[in-house]
Amino acid sequence: MKASQQLFALLQAPRHSFKRDLVTGLITNATRYGAKGQDRIYLNVGHTGLDSPGFQTWIDQNNVRPIYLVHDLIPISHPQFARANENIRHRNRMRTALLTGTGIIANSRSTLHELEQFAASEALELPATLVAWLGVDQLPGRSRGRPPTKPTFVTIGTIEGRKNHALLLNVWDRMVTRLHDAAPRLLIIGQRGWEAEKVFDRLDADATLNGHVFELGTCSDDELAQHLGSARALLFPSFAEGYGLPLVEALASGVPVIASDLPVFRELCGNIPTYLAPDDESAWEGMICDYANFDSGPRQTQLTRLKAYAAPSWAEHFRSVEQWLARLG
Repeated sequence: MKASQQLFALLQAPRHSFKRDLVTGLITNATRYGAKGQDRIYLNVGHTGLDSPGFQTWIDQNNVRPIYLVHDLIPISHPQFARANENIRHRNRMRTALLTGTGIIANSRSTLHELEQFAASEALELPATLVAWLGVDQLPGRSRGRPPTKPTFVTIGTIEGRKNHALLLNVWDRMVTRLHDAAPRLLIIGQRGWEAEKVFDRLDADATLNGHVFELGTCSDDELAQHLGSARALLFPSFAEGYGLPLVEALASGVPVIASDLPVFRELCGNIPTYLAPDDESAWEGMICDYANFDSGPRQTQLTRLKAYAAPSWAEHFRSVEQWLARLG
């Protein structure tokens, strides 16, 4: 795929215009740094094509200076959650980025740390690097509609193994068995992905969860703002993340978060969320039951901490990238 085709494909991607903002801003800033020959910068913001046999030849023939945005190394660090052979393909992508890159932008310090470890394991040198947090688009204002009749929790993201929806379904099974109609509701927002067939089966056929757990494959930004704004909290029990956009979006919207205790989440949000081990079902059940009470102590304490939260912005992201590109010469 030609670079222009790749960028066009990324510009068409959804997700609150996330990739559109990212690619457009990077193109605008990169064009300030050269026009011909080796002064031209090639920006790859999605790992696309880096494992293609002819990619390095294309780089050499076009005399461009590649800059790569690395989102995560999860297929390498957690291959059990990836598609078949994805760990091999991603290893090739990261090797290509290290071998050909003029520079690498990491979306978090956590991602850069994993890339450093990978480079060491492959006996490869790192090119120039930059950590630039991704910005967050402000979701529309909260709906003025009636709040849910029952306490509701929301989880956002593709339904795949590493997102750990299985833990939430186990927790809800236990709460429904114990509390019956008094159990809170769970809204799962996200498309079905991979390595989660048992979760799909339960969503389709588990009678205990019926009427308590709801699945929403897609929704508009307005609908997302409404669901998130009326939730007791966002639940984010992932085993691994390179960034964590739903977490940032929730906090930016003033919504509490209960999340796995991952280094990248603490990097992005400090001590604001309530952190739990991703495999401790009892702890998740207890905290969810607590947060179901609108005035619960832990929930109100997090809302107080939330007042000091400042979401990362696209303006700061591009300012950082632009200054870094200028220093590369």
